[in-house]
Amino acid sequence: MRPNGSLRILAVCAVAGVCGAQDTPRPKILGVAHIAIYAADYEKSRTFYHEFLGFDEPYSLSNADGTPSMTFFKINERQYVELFPEAKPKTDRLSHISIQTDDAEALRKYLASRGVTVPKTVGKGRIRNSNFNIKDPDGHTVEVVQYEPDSWTVRETGKHMSDARISTHMMHVGIIVTDLDAAMKFYSDVLGFKEIWRGSSSGSVLSWVNLKVPDGEDYIEFMLEKEAPPPDRRGTAHHLCLEVPDVVAAIAKLDANPYRKQYTRPITFKTGVNGKRQANLYDPDGTRIEIMEPVTVSGQPTPSSTAPPPH
Repeated sequence: MRPNGSLRILAVCAVAGVCGAQDTPRPKILGVAHIAIYAADYEKSRTFYHEFLGFDEPYSLSNADGTPSMTFFKINERQYVELFPEAKPKTDRLSHISIQTDDAEALRKYLASRGVTVPKTVGKGRIRNSNFNIKDPDGHTVEVVQYEPDSWTVRETGKHMSDARISTHMMHVGIIVTDLDAAMKFYSDVLGFKEIWRGSSSGSVLSWVNLKVPDGEDYIEFMLEKEAPPPDRRGTAHHLCLEVPDVVAAIAKLDANPYRKQYTRPITFKTGVNGKRQANLYDPDGTRIEIMEPVTVSGQPTPSSTAPPPH
């Protein structure tokens, strides 16, 4: 029995849909562009990131009434920390993370072909970069950004990179993940991130999975949780990691900083489960800033954990 016209049309559409998803190429994802954080005391946090960590502010933005909207702290030519005044107290300090692409419109079309909800068009930010937002399976906002030739980012090339910076590279950002399978499908299967390591703090349950961007060296660290902590207790899991060549020297630099008198927490280093020397700092709202060396103390890669994820 020959298929009728309607069935033939449905079959052609189904095949076309599959082919469309397969034929839409993914543009490059070059790195982690920024992490955006809320601050309860905006000026206090600005002082912390500028005076203690040494990052300059290439530009800041204001609301229509003149109140602060956000500021940018420059780590290097393509990486920033963005700071926002909090909208409500006792909420998640993480606003969003951002990944850099070389073609935002092509990535928007690619994501749409893979079933990801995307806006109808690519927007233009206030500093003139092309961008749009998507959501990952845990509800985190992921901003896709393309640096444009006429943007403020490019305009400030070669500027605002003081020797006072504690680091010149944001190695990774950490986000809470409660469903590893769903996160892997989104970041690995769809976005093309590549798993590079997984570790366990206990040896019996998986704690972390690291996935590197497909066309660069930065990575995202999944902070695995059975259930997400309360919103106001996520600041140690949601974090940024700054690369330093020598953690002990970095701590000495921080200790010599006049701001150190205001920072009352101890700063000590340890060798992590990943075999790398590291230390933790905390901004005024408790968001963790990890400083870490890029290689293991042994010089050899640390094997990945085979422990199961939390259930």
